[in-house]
Amino acid sequence: MNKKVVILGGGTGTSTLVRGLKQFPVDISVVVSVCDDGRSTGKLRQEFDIPAVGDLRKVLAALSDTEPLFESLLEYRFNTTSDLNGHTVGNLLLAALCNITGNVSDGIKSLSKVLNIKGSVLPLTEDNVTLIGVMQDDSVVEGEHNITMSEKAIKDIYYKQAPLINPSVIKTIKEADMIILSMGSLYTSISCNLICKDVIDAIDESKGKILYVCNMFTQPGETDDFTVSDHINVLNNYLGKRKIQTVIVNDGKIPKKYINKYHREEEKDPVVIDNVSLNKMDVNVIKDNFITIESGSLKHDAIKLSLKIFEDIIK
Repeated sequence: MNKKVVILGGGTGTSTLVRGLKQFPVDISVVVSVCDDGRSTGKLRQEFDIPAVGDLRKVLAALSDTEPLFESLLEYRFNTTSDLNGHTVGNLLLAALCNITGNVSDGIKSLSKVLNIKGSVLPLTEDNVTLIGVMQDDSVVEGEHNITMSEKAIKDIYYKQAPLINPSVIKTIKEADMIILSMGSLYTSISCNLICKDVIDAIDESKGKILYVCNMFTQPGETDDFTVSDHINVLNNYLGKRKIQTVIVNDGKIPKKYINKYHREEEKDPVVIDNVSLNKMDVNVIKDNFITIESGSLKHDAIKLSLKIFEDIIK
């Protein structure tokens, strides 16, 4: 019987991970926070009073086992002067299915059948949630997009109103053989899944290993100057009795031109592997060169990363 893996995250990082992991004999469930309120997703949330569908779309596309054209179709973003401008086809499909079926979970199930996805995608909640950020100067910023765009460092996050957690999420976490905290935005993609008591209680009750895939680069406002141990400490602070047991980090040499490019264009810097601090932590560190370059962007090698995860699952 395949091992059960549940991934908590969202966005590009999680999509990259599941593209690799779906090639291995594991049962994949992805829990996606639905607090994004920017661009197409934000417009649809406001108009239809539905949870954020953007990250759900990305993960569905990554897990799909259909013609590549289908993934391109889901990710196609209209560039026009009409009201369609900025919307992606996948977001519109999920919004429509949400209205047809009555909720986003059933909408995802319907689209999953069409896409023949290898796994399951679970929204954290059916509620139209609003993420609140408390910044280092104690100012409060409302909305995931505004938190991300703020130049101030984040100190804490919480939901404006405590959401009702999807029961399938709780069941899946409790039954998991491994719980993966995916690479991605530390606060607005990963930690926003961990600020709910029911989720933490489920993780504490689970016997699944807790593994974290650390980002290669820092993110402005979220993780400026963060080391690997800094990332782990933030996540452990949100976790309950059970903490991260394994962390996967890239120790491959990043080409200088990409270091300069990301610093200049996005104010991002490579995450430093602070071995002295890591050695003092009760965590297993898996290092390797996970660097790959796609379309001029530096990413994790999905297959190599997934192989390391699979090896750790079956130990």
